[in-house]
Amino acid sequence: MTNGADRRIAEASSLAELAGDRALLGRTSTAERVADVLRDRIAEGFFPPGTRLSEDSVKGALGVSRNTLREAFRLLTHERLLVHKLNRGVFVRVVTVDDLNDIYRVRALVECGAVRGLGKPPYPLEAVESAVLAGECAAQARAWQDLSTANIRFHQGIVALAGSPRADELMRGVLAELRLVFHVMDDPRRFHAPYLVRNRHILEVLQSGDAFEGERLLASYLEDSRLQLADAYAQRVSES
Repeated sequence: MTNGADRRIAEASSLAELAGDRALLGRTSTAERVADVLRDRIAEGFFPPGTRLSEDSVKGALGVSRNTLREAFRLLTHERLLVHKLNRGVFVRVVTVDDLNDIYRVRALVECGAVRGLGKPPYPLEAVESAVLAGECAAQARAWQDLSTANIRFHQGIVALAGSPRADELMRGVLAELRLVFHVMDDPRRFHAPYLVRNRHILEVLQSGDAFEGERLLASYLEDSRLQLADAYAQRVSES
């Protein structure tokens, strides 16, 4: 009973937050803009994996038509963030260990490729540095969800070094899907805090102009992260 009440309270809170996103849609609301809002909210943990997204509740919160919302759901299903279950509705997807491994394959290709393609220093590292500082502040405040978000922004900043809108868009979807894994974990601190020092190290190496070493550190970082998450995630899934 308590769990059910807690879920209803959490759902009401999420919908209230979602209603605040109406202003982002503007007068020319489109399915793509609705998908952008929902993608961000899923990535931020407002709708954890396994959550059913009620058409009536979500369209009411955002003030959009049913057809627009259904098209947004279709787009996010194509991105593997949502799944449609026959006669049950639309749910935030629960990823598998195979999904996780594939996500990291893509991350290595895109993130390491962005660093490998850097030209002559100095590099435009403002977004990367901002994310590192945000992560360090979040850790000091013991705001572990904020730490998770800062870590994601660190990697978005790395990809942005490529100067490719297509790479940015690809990475946005990949990292949003990765957040579905993070939300299954009980302790975000355990998975993000150890990488703060490594984020800072990579930043400082790139600030020094050594892209080759930055790529090497990043590749090792991603592989360690993949192994840690895959082991923990497999254990968590086996216990559920």
